[in-house]
Amino acid sequence: MRLLRLLTAGVFAAVLAACAGPAPPPRPPETHPSAASQPPPREVDQRVREPARQGSAGVQVFSLQNPAVKALLADARKAEAAGDYDGAAVSLERALSIQPRDPEILQAMAEVQLEKKDYEQALGFATRSYDAGPRVGEICARNWHTISVAREHLDDGHGSAEAQRRAGDCVNAKPKSY
Repeated sequence: MRLLRLLTAGVFAAVLAACAGPAPPPRPPETHPSAASQPPPREVDQRVREPARQGSAGVQVFSLQNPAVKALLADARKAEAAGDYDGAAVSLERALSIQPRDPEILQAMAEVQLEKKDYEQALGFATRSYDAGPRVGEICARNWHTISVAREHLDDGHGSAEAQRRAGDCVNAKPKSY
Protein backbone atom coordinates (compact mmCIF):
# COMPACT_ATOMS: atom_id res chain seq x y z
CA MET A 1 0.00 0.00 0.00
CA ARG A 2 2.77 2.38 0.89
CA LEU A 3 4.50 1.50 -2.38
CA LEU A 4 1.31 2.28 -4.27
CA ARG A 5 1.07 5.72 -2.62
CA LEU A 6 4.70 6.43 -3.39
CA LEU A 7 4.24 5.35 -7.00
CA THR A 8 1.09 7.49 -7.36
CA ALA A 9 2.85 10.52 -5.89
CA GLY A 10 5.79 10.00 -8.28
CA VAL A 11 3.50 9.72 -11.32
CA PHE A 12 1.58 12.81 -10.18
CA ALA A 13 4.82 14.80 -9.81
CA ALA A 14 5.98 13.68 -13.25
CA VAL A 15 2.69 14.76 -14.84
CA LEU A 16 2.88 18.19 -13.15
CA ALA A 17 6.47 18.64 -14.29
CA ALA A 18 5.53 17.76 -17.86
CA CYS A 19 2.67 20.27 -17.88
CA ALA A 20 4.72 23.04 -16.37
CA GLY A 21 6.75 24.18 -19.48
CA PRO A 22 8.60 27.53 -19.67
CA ALA A 23 7.09 30.67 -18.19
CA PRO A 24 5.32 32.98 -20.67
CA PRO A 25 7.23 36.12 -21.70
CA PRO A 26 6.36 39.23 -19.72
CA ARG A 27 3.66 41.46 -21.25
CA PRO A 28 4.74 44.89 -22.40
CA PRO A 29 3.26 47.79 -20.45
CA GLU A 30 -0.14 48.78 -21.79
CA THR A 31 -0.54 52.13 -23.46
CA HIS A 32 -3.73 54.10 -23.45
CA PRO A 33 -5.73 52.86 -26.47
CA SER A 34 -7.01 56.28 -27.48
CA ALA A 35 -3.50 57.73 -27.62
CA ALA A 36 -2.18 55.01 -29.91
CA SER A 37 -5.25 54.80 -32.15
CA GLN A 38 -5.97 58.51 -32.60
CA PRO A 39 -5.23 59.55 -36.17
CA PRO A 40 -3.53 62.89 -36.65
CA PRO A 41 -5.91 65.81 -37.20
CA ARG A 42 -6.88 66.25 -40.84
CA GLU A 43 -6.25 69.48 -42.69
CA VAL A 44 -9.90 69.76 -43.75
CA ASP A 45 -11.08 69.56 -40.16
CA GLN A 46 -8.49 72.03 -38.85
CA ARG A 47 -8.46 74.58 -41.64
CA VAL A 48 -11.95 74.39 -43.18
CA ARG A 49 -14.64 72.91 -40.95
CA GLU A 50 -13.54 74.09 -37.50
CA PRO A 51 -13.00 77.77 -38.45
CA ALA A 52 -16.34 77.80 -40.28
CA ARG A 53 -18.08 76.20 -37.29
CA GLN A 54 -16.58 78.77 -34.92
CA GLY A 55 -17.91 81.63 -37.02
CA SER A 56 -21.37 80.17 -37.54
CA ALA A 57 -23.25 81.92 -34.76
CA GLY A 58 -25.34 83.99 -37.18
CA VAL A 59 -27.72 83.23 -40.00
CA GLN A 60 -27.54 79.76 -41.57
CA VAL A 61 -29.01 78.85 -44.95
CA PHE A 62 -29.39 75.23 -46.07
CA SER A 63 -30.96 73.82 -49.21
CA LEU A 64 -33.79 71.30 -49.14
CA GLN A 65 -32.64 67.76 -49.93
CA ASN A 66 -34.55 64.68 -50.87
CA PRO A 67 -34.14 61.56 -48.71
CA ALA A 68 -31.90 59.78 -51.24
CA VAL A 69 -29.45 62.68 -51.18
CA LYS A 70 -29.47 62.74 -47.38
CA ALA A 71 -28.65 59.01 -47.32
CA LEU A 72 -25.84 59.45 -49.86
CA LEU A 73 -24.37 62.33 -47.83
CA ALA A 74 -24.45 60.14 -44.72
CA ASP A 75 -22.68 57.36 -46.66
CA ALA A 76 -20.06 59.85 -47.86
CA ARG A 77 -19.44 61.12 -44.30
CA LYS A 78 -18.97 57.55 -43.05
CA ALA A 79 -16.57 56.72 -45.88
CA GLU A 80 -14.60 59.92 -45.32
CA ALA A 81 -14.36 59.27 -41.58
CA ALA A 82 -12.95 55.82 -42.38
CA GLY A 83 -10.37 57.37 -44.73
CA ASP A 84 -12.08 55.98 -47.86
CA TYR A 85 -12.01 59.19 -49.90
CA ASP A 86 -12.68 57.40 -53.18
CA GLY A 87 -15.79 55.80 -51.66
CA ALA A 88 -16.89 59.18 -50.33
CA ALA A 89 -16.43 60.73 -53.78
CA VAL A 90 -18.55 57.99 -55.39
CA SER A 91 -21.42 58.63 -52.96
CA LEU A 92 -21.15 62.37 -53.55
CA GLU A 93 -21.13 61.91 -57.34
CA ARG A 94 -24.35 59.93 -57.04
CA ALA A 95 -25.85 62.69 -54.89
CA LEU A 96 -24.78 65.30 -57.46
CA SER A 97 -26.51 63.31 -60.21
CA ILE A 98 -29.75 63.84 -58.26
CA GLN A 99 -29.15 67.47 -57.18
CA PRO A 100 -26.31 68.88 -59.32
CA ARG A 101 -26.39 72.42 -57.91
CA ASP A 102 -26.74 71.62 -54.22
CA PRO A 103 -24.13 73.76 -52.41
CA GLU A 104 -23.78 71.33 -49.49
CA ILE A 105 -22.98 68.39 -51.80
CA LEU A 106 -20.59 70.50 -53.89
CA GLN A 107 -18.79 71.68 -50.74
CA ALA A 108 -18.57 68.13 -49.37
CA MET A 109 -17.00 67.06 -52.67
CA ALA A 110 -14.55 69.97 -52.48
CA GLU A 111 -13.47 68.84 -49.01
CA VAL A 112 -13.04 65.23 -50.17
CA GLN A 113 -10.91 66.48 -53.06
CA LEU A 114 -8.76 68.41 -50.56
CA GLU A 115 -8.25 65.15 -48.64
CA LYS A 116 -7.27 63.45 -51.91
CA LYS A 117 -4.83 66.33 -52.55
CA ASP A 118 -6.54 67.18 -55.85
CA TYR A 119 -6.42 70.92 -55.26
CA GLU A 120 -7.67 71.98 -58.70
CA GLN A 121 -10.82 69.87 -58.24
CA ALA A 122 -11.26 71.14 -54.68
CA LEU A 123 -11.04 74.72 -55.92
CA GLY A 124 -13.56 74.03 -58.69
CA PHE A 125 -16.13 72.36 -56.43
CA ALA A 126 -15.81 75.01 -53.70
CA THR A 127 -16.27 77.78 -56.29
CA ARG A 128 -19.34 76.05 -57.74
CA SER A 129 -20.74 75.63 -54.23
CA TYR A 130 -20.25 79.32 -53.48
CA ASP A 131 -21.83 80.32 -56.81
CA ALA A 132 -24.92 78.19 -56.11
CA GLY A 133 -25.08 78.70 -52.37
CA PRO A 134 -25.75 81.26 -49.70
CA ARG A 135 -23.55 84.28 -49.15
CA VAL A 136 -23.71 83.95 -45.36
CA GLY A 137 -23.29 81.19 -42.84
CA GLU A 138 -21.21 78.08 -42.38
CA ILE A 139 -21.41 76.77 -45.97
CA CYS A 140 -20.17 80.12 -47.29
CA ALA A 141 -17.28 80.14 -44.81
CA ARG A 142 -16.37 76.53 -45.67
CA ASN A 143 -16.34 77.51 -49.36
CA TRP A 144 -13.85 80.30 -48.78
CA HIS A 145 -11.68 78.33 -46.36
CA THR A 146 -11.49 75.52 -48.93
CA ILE A 147 -10.61 77.97 -51.68
CA SER A 148 -7.91 79.45 -49.43
CA VAL A 149 -6.33 76.06 -48.64
CA ALA A 150 -6.50 74.91 -52.28
CA ARG A 151 -4.90 78.13 -53.54
CA GLU A 152 -2.19 77.87 -50.92
CA HIS A 153 -1.32 74.36 -52.14
CA LEU A 154 -1.38 75.65 -55.72
CA ASP A 155 1.22 78.30 -54.76
CA ASP A 156 -1.19 81.24 -54.99
CA GLY A 157 -0.43 83.03 -51.74
CA HIS A 158 -2.26 86.23 -52.67
CA GLY A 159 -5.38 84.30 -53.72
CA SER A 160 -5.21 82.25 -50.54
CA ALA A 161 -5.04 85.36 -48.34
CA GLU A 162 -7.92 87.00 -50.24
CA ALA A 163 -10.08 83.86 -49.84
CA GLN A 164 -9.28 83.77 -46.12
CA ARG A 165 -10.41 87.38 -45.83
CA ARG A 166 -13.63 86.61 -47.73
CA ALA A 167 -14.43 83.77 -45.31
CA GLY A 168 -14.86 86.42 -42.63
CA ASP A 169 -17.51 88.15 -44.76
CA CYS A 170 -19.76 85.09 -44.41
CA VAL A 171 -20.37 85.68 -40.71
CA ASN A 172 -23.68 87.42 -40.16
CA ALA A 173 -24.18 87.54 -36.42
CA LYS A 174 -27.33 88.98 -34.94
CA PRO A 175 -26.95 92.57 -33.70
CA LYS A 176 -26.37 93.24 -30.03
CA SER A 177 -29.46 94.46 -28.23
CA TYR A 178 -29.41 97.71 -26.34
